[in-house]
Amino acid sequence: MTPWGPQGSGAGPRKIQISQRNLIIGAVVVVLVALIVRSHSISSAQLIYFCVLIPSIILHEISHGAVALAFGDTTAKRAGRLNLNPIRHIDPVGTLLVPAVLSLSGVGAYGWAKPVPVNPGNLRSPRNHVVLVSLVGPLTNFVLAAIMGMCFVASGGRATFGLLQQIFYYAGFANIILGVFNLIPCPPLDGAAILERLLPARYLPRYWNLQPLLMFLPFILILIFHGAWVSLILHLQNWWLHALGV
Repeated sequence: MTPWGPQGSGAGPRKIQISQRNLIIGAVVVVLVALIVRSHSISSAQLIYFCVLIPSIILHEISHGAVALAFGDTTAKRAGRLNLNPIRHIDPVGTLLVPAVLSLSGVGAYGWAKPVPVNPGNLRSPRNHVVLVSLVGPLTNFVLAAIMGMCFVASGGRATFGLLQQIFYYAGFANIILGVFNLIPCPPLDGAAILERLLPARYLPRYWNLQPLLMFLPFILILIFHGAWVSLILHLQNWWLHALGV
């Protein structure tokens, strides 16, 4: 997910805020993990999945900013978001609180990272490049899934399925889910860029004004059509197992 619009930056006080925020987020992570593990509501497979999901989300977001930079927009770079430090990409609510509450309630874990800022006005061809900046996120996830699949096979995963093979397996599966989910043509997901590109230019200001109101629409739809979403995940899991020869 990528928001359109620059973010301000401050040199001096920003460093202090980030340091304090790191401590707060670190404490929240420790408490949430302890609560989830203590409640026995998470299995070892789910724990591995969550651990590999975090870097997958981060690389997804960084890819948006990297391609935007290649097309002339330095917003993400100036905001310090082209960085592998997970703290810079964590949204306290979407990355920590919502997945933890959903996991503890047994609904299933969904969430989001802090989107990388992109200013379309800085892109050399705004309407065309916005589509590429958006779609590179899911493409990154599919490429990562392919790499994890090759690592799984190369490590002898079919025969052993030890901890290393499980990491490769779940990392690939997590990236497939992320890629498919973000291709849904619904704001603020990446697939909505295709819908935006097809809209006549005169409707774009009204569409952009509606976007903040649609922020949680994908998650509401998943809760409403939870059965269909679970069925899709199971289908993707079966396909992934077949692709790996498990």
